[in-house]
Amino acid sequence: MSKIPVILIFDIGKTNKKLFLINQQYKVLIEETIQLKETMDEDDFPCENIETLTSWVLDSYQRWIKSDAYEIKAVNFSAYGASFVLLDENKQPFLPLYNYLKPFPKELQQILYKHYGGEEKFSLETSSPMLGSLNAGFQLYRLSKLQPAEFQKLKYALHLPQYLSYLISHKMGSDITSIGCHTALWNFTSNRYHDWVCHEGIAEKLQPIESVDACTINAESNISIGIGLHDSSAALIPYLKTINERFILISTGTWCISLNPFNQHTLTASELKQDCLFYYSYEGKPVKASRLFAGYEHDIQVKRLSEYYHVALDHHKSVKYRKEIIQKLYVNQDEVKDDFNPHIFIFSSRNLQDYKDFDEAYHQLMLDIVSMQVKSTKLIIQDSSMQSIYVDGGFSSNQIYMQLLSNYFSTYKVYAAAVPQASAIGAAVAMHQQWNHHSIPSHLVECTQIHPL
Repeated sequence: MSKIPVILIFDIGKTNKKLFLINQQYKVLIEETIQLKETMDEDDFPCENIETLTSWVLDSYQRWIKSDAYEIKAVNFSAYGASFVLLDENKQPFLPLYNYLKPFPKELQQILYKHYGGEEKFSLETSSPMLGSLNAGFQLYRLSKLQPAEFQKLKYALHLPQYLSYLISHKMGSDITSIGCHTALWNFTSNRYHDWVCHEGIAEKLQPIESVDACTINAESNISIGIGLHDSSAALIPYLKTINERFILISTGTWCISLNPFNQHTLTASELKQDCLFYYSYEGKPVKASRLFAGYEHDIQVKRLSEYYHVALDHHKSVKYRKEIIQKLYVNQDEVKDDFNPHIFIFSSRNLQDYKDFDEAYHQLMLDIVSMQVKSTKLIIQDSSMQSIYVDGGFSSNQIYMQLLSNYFSTYKVYAAAVPQASAIGAAVAMHQQWNHHSIPSHLVECTQIHPL
């Protein structure tokens, strides 16, 4: 019996590490998930165990290329951003993979801003709101200033997706989707690394930028190995490949990120303060984005509601949209200001005694969240020809969220969308020409239109 041709995808999240075998029709045939125990850095802050992750990737690769049932035609990677693997002259990791949640010294950040034009100018040029260690370039800057001996020893700094690729391809490189995700490394105005990257000795630690569809042939297996992508950019690829009109994607989870691949207008100071930034698409085009910590807020407030009303933590999943409740709540609903603070959610200060039961209070929570979501998404629309809004992730299955969003955006077609394992599918599609002679299916995105009521 002949083997089934597939692409092997490693999809590395902060919590879950996944492996997929995907066939030429982009159906997931095999999925494996593992959680790896974290370790500690020199300050006892938790971080990814790079040795354990490396072993898992290499062992999994060797196991699957020996499969009797599947023929691995190519390998690619998607992984979380804002993370560097730091290698010495022997091309071995010698420092921790520092956690992007690790607090960053504010005084060090202010020194960098001061030297390069001030916080606003610097942030606008790099399209990177002030995010501390989430501005991945700052991790290298901290190393250079606080651990100069270690910085001197650092020979190669690889973004996490490119490190994973290097493990199998043995070729080092960078990709624009990893560079362009709020790293503070890239000057979006001049379309090159920012001046500070060169002046502070960071650039010499970085590797040449490769095309996202570039690949290296592994000498032992003769398999095409992709360069890897930032997972948020990878998840956008199925939409870009199959939707033939201008659209917004609201990717919902802990963060709700609105992505507009068709808006390259320069970032303004006002947008920056409201948590707007640029990503790069796999095609190397700027994607204007706005962020809202709505999923996190939802989970915090659901816990508060469940304790107050003495109901199960998942009770909200059974609550259906009720128009009469929304109409009642609208009477006292304050308009979200145009210059709203995306980090302050009004529901946290609401008195639960004002609501007769869980259902009414939960409708108020969703009304508050969606009101802010609308303001956040409107920041990046800026195009009268925009026709559709797609929502994927956790809130796409929340009936109240979707109905309220459709009501607010009544002049657009609003869809609850689903791409099973979007980051993995996107990483596979990015290498389509290298492993798949079939055409890309038109049904990668499954969606249901939500009509306003």
